[in-house]
Amino acid sequence: MVEQGLIRAAQAGDRDALITLLREIEGTVYKTAFYILHNEQDALDASQEALIRVYTKIGSYEEKAQFKTWVQRIVTNICIDKFRRTKPTVSIDEHEMVFQDKHNVEREVLSGYLAQDIREAIDQLPEHHRTVIVLRYLQDFSYNEIADCLDLPLNTVKSYLFRARQQLQNRLQEYQKGGVSG
Repeated sequence: MVEQGLIRAAQAGDRDALITLLREIEGTVYKTAFYILHNEQDALDASQEALIRVYTKIGSYEEKAQFKTWVQRIVTNICIDKFRRTKPTVSIDEHEMVFQDKHNVEREVLSGYLAQDIREAIDQLPEHHRTVIVLRYLQDFSYNEIADCLDLPLNTVKSYLFRARQQLQNRLQEYQKGGVSG
């Protein structure tokens, strides 16, 4: 695998291999940070901190876990620390809606509202539930990868995901009924 070759070269001191490796993971690192922190600047800061940590700690990476799991553990821990240091605030982002065609504008609008409701429902989850939801559904991690990344037992990950899905379903039903305001 090309990634394994880059990792070994980076660990051996090949700076170009390390930079190539960092460029390959920077998008995923930012995406995870943004989904956890919900703020572009905080996500950029956390991403940069995570990439620096990978840069400085590449020598300590062992192939016991997959490289992406190791990286995700770093960025997730940084985000959790950052989240704990700051009180969460609710931000209202203005999103520009672009319609490709005039047909079915109503469906596009409803889809936008549903996406906003889902984001708001995820934001309201407890930190540990939000983190497993982000890793599972937005980063497409397997249960085992989440367990490795968060250093949790597999059954705990399954339990967190089950409870998080229940909470999301309940909140989304409340939104549909109009019972919850932003």
